[in-house]
Amino acid sequence: MRTSNPIFSRWSAARGAGPAGTYQREPVRATVGAQPTDDYPTNPYGSPADTDKPAGSTTVTMDDVVVRTATTLGAVALTAVLSWLLLPVDEANLGRSYGVALGGGLAAVVLSLVQAFRRAPAPALILGYAAFEGVFLGVLSSTVSSYLAPGVVVQAVLGTFAVSAGTLLAYRMRWIRVTQRFAGFVVAAATGFLLLLFADLLFSGFGAGHGLGFHSGGLGIAFGALGIVLGAAFLALDFKQVEDAVAYGAPREEAWLAAFGLTMTLVWIYLEVLRVLTIFNSDS
Repeated sequence: MRTSNPIFSRWSAARGAGPAGTYQREPVRATVGAQPTDDYPTNPYGSPADTDKPAGSTTVTMDDVVVRTATTLGAVALTAVLSWLLLPVDEANLGRSYGVALGGGLAAVVLSLVQAFRRAPAPALILGYAAFEGVFLGVLSSTVSSYLAPGVVVQAVLGTFAVSAGTLLAYRMRWIRVTQRFAGFVVAAATGFLLLLFADLLFSGFGAGHGLGFHSGGLGIAFGALGIVLGAAFLALDFKQVEDAVAYGAPREEAWLAAFGLTMTLVWIYLEVLRVLTIFNSDS
């Protein structure tokens, strides 16, 4: 199946089409471990120029994905730690730290959008996104730990690992079946989730106190839990994309796109876990 991850879908569609968008390969049947897949009538990573090229060192492997994902997440972690240490959130430096964090967050959004609309991955853009995202997360985490819920950041990191490991186990055991219907449902649910977040920001910005109430109490915890579930669902879509890329002999550059998508999903999960734990610790 084609992924519904917005980072992958446009690039995969472009790879599968010929100059006029009509290129088709012979139907393929890929086997991943003991699970054969018939999700595509044609190879989604094929193109007229490479029909006679044998599979070889230019095709992506699971090791490629692991290495590039570790590199991207490492960049996030490194800049997060540095921003935590170098951008204190005490009264004397609060404005400067928040300003740098806001700038880092905006830069991360811009770089992610630029990469999302490219047909091929740019490692510099992806690593740049990871670095700026880390700056934002570092200051945010430091603020939460200092003023709202001390010690919650370690819990959020462990919670993110737990959600990721649980999703991977469920995917490998085929308890989660990633189908077109599943992908469509996840995208629709995530769209509604983001619209609610936007409405909450609008209500908060126009003086409606705590907005729609997603920042505290049982409603806040429930909304954050929904965000974690959606993040896990997107992680399953990412796993499916990686599995298909390896099975169908995608080009090695696909590993950078996989790392990009996985990093974005893990950041989403971390933020939602942090939200839930912060509310829980604040209300207890």
